[in-house]
Amino acid sequence: MNRRTRRTVWIVAAVLLLLAVAIFLRSKAPPEAARLLPESDGILYFNLKPVRAFLPRNPKPPERVQEYQQFIDAIGIDPERDLDEAAIALHRMADPNGPNGPVAYSMVLVGKITGKKLNAWLDAHAVARDSYAGHTVYSIPSEGRTVSVAQIGYDMVAVSNYPTPEMIHSMLDRHATAALPFANSTMLRQYYHEVPLLSPVWGVGQIALPFSDDRGGAIKIFGFSLPLEPDSTIIASVTPALSLGGSLNVKVVEIAPTEEVAIRQASALAMLITLSRGFSIPLADNSANNSLKELLKTAEVTRKRDRVVVTATIDRLFFSSLDASPKSPDDSFSGPGTSK
Repeated sequence: MNRRTRRTVWIVAAVLLLLAVAIFLRSKAPPEAARLLPESDGILYFNLKPVRAFLPRNPKPPERVQEYQQFIDAIGIDPERDLDEAAIALHRMADPNGPNGPVAYSMVLVGKITGKKLNAWLDAHAVARDSYAGHTVYSIPSEGRTVSVAQIGYDMVAVSNYPTPEMIHSMLDRHATAALPFANSTMLRQYYHEVPLLSPVWGVGQIALPFSDDRGGAIKIFGFSLPLEPDSTIIASVTPALSLGGSLNVKVVEIAPTEEVAIRQASALAMLITLSRGFSIPLADNSANNSLKELLKTAEVTRKRDRVVVTATIDRLFFSSLDASPKSPDDSFSGPGTSK
């Protein structure tokens, strides 16, 4: 092998090595939608494509309130069918009694959600327009707030109801560097490496924010107060189980400020699970209730130093029991510029 051939071989090998490293780094990086999010107190991410696999194959069409149906028809987008990913950043508000309440949000939505009809709707309802980084930012009034909306790709929309434009501008800036796998927020750099691989649903940071009351008190889900501090750092995930049954593994990690707090939290959570098991015994025998009982049966609380870990399994039968029952107006999402 002459010198020229050896040099060519080395160049090809170096390029292949760089490609392999780039692919490896990209596989370890957060999803692009999450990487575009601005600095925040918490992040929630949903990959809806695999999630739909757990839902009924032929669900009944949802019955929507007229106003919501008109909004969907106007923008030409059905979120239940066309939305593939949603990454949501949560911003704690300094004044919890302000127009944004205790939390504002910034979102990146991915799917078949852009097009001329959406552009026309934004043009018709915007009270202001701003040009930033080559994109048009629309300001849409919604229930005393202003929602900023920008189409940032052929299949991607950025939305924020933060009081100032810095969050929507940050997402547009990050979109310009989206190819860099680790150009993302502090929250993701600190905690994403702890999210289990292939988790279609996960959250990091102070994700209790949407579930705590306006005064930053107890965290409530489905009416139950959880023994968690509102400012707790949480790493939560839902991951497909390796078993053939198609169940999902749920894991919630709470990072407590001290080991003493972690001990108390672990004890309180274990007691809550034990009580919930007892309360579930009288429930009627059906697939949803049986899956709930199985969830509580598999729930386990462990502690390692300052970390409290709760794990459980959700059976696929729970999702097969879901149907698109008629929704009341209070259960329906209202788009920007609409009211409930």
